[in-house]
Amino acid sequence: MRILAALFPGFTALDLIGPTNCWALMPDVQIQLAALREGPVKSDFGAEIIATHDLSNCVQDPDVLLMPGGGRGVFEVMQDDRFLDHVARIGAQARWVTSVCTGSLILGKAGLLRGYKAACYWYCREQLRKFGAEPIDERVVIDRNRATGGGVTAGIDFALQMIGTWAGPAAGQQAELAIEYAPRPPFGTGRPESAPPEIVDAVNAILSREMPSDLIDRAAMRRGGGRGA
Repeated sequence: MRILAALFPGFTALDLIGPTNCWALMPDVQIQLAALREGPVKSDFGAEIIATHDLSNCVQDPDVLLMPGGGRGVFEVMQDDRFLDHVARIGAQARWVTSVCTGSLILGKAGLLRGYKAACYWYCREQLRKFGAEPIDERVVIDRNRATGGGVTAGIDFALQMIGTWAGPAAGQQAELAIEYAPRPPFGTGRPESAPPEIVDAVNAILSREMPSDLIDRAAMRRGGGRGA
């Protein structure tokens, strides 16, 4: 299985590392990391991941295209026609088109989610409608050959479920045990509906700076190469 992860400045490292660590447990998996240029790509918290290929010389028809999400970096790369052109071309030839967190917004902007159900990070989920997708409030959404995970930590749920889809439930169960995936959230506030109002307000204030509505709207409404809503 050939898996291609597309990287961009400001991507969330866990959106990449969670799924690829799980998928690397499967036999005969090849994972490529590609960006507009080969070399280090800075994640949202500053760590750099090496893109071993650029998006023109990586595998062009992968079994799986994985798009991580992020904060401001997502909406900035959604203004980049070169990146979107590569994603649209590769996604059209991939067997599976997948994402974690706000990565589904990039897939949507590249025209790859029109008419599909999809998950996204809670703060931006409804923005999927601007790209012709149907936002679904679930940790993992699979619609035909589109598979999308919710925010950040959902990437591991998504990855394990995909192993079960590709290789059978026993393989998914083995991977779950191998990584000791048994989450026990210490506070139980990981969803806005389960968090106290003052916590929701505090997080909304942070996110409004990281993902300002004008930046989201500009990315969603911008026309480029025939893409978008």
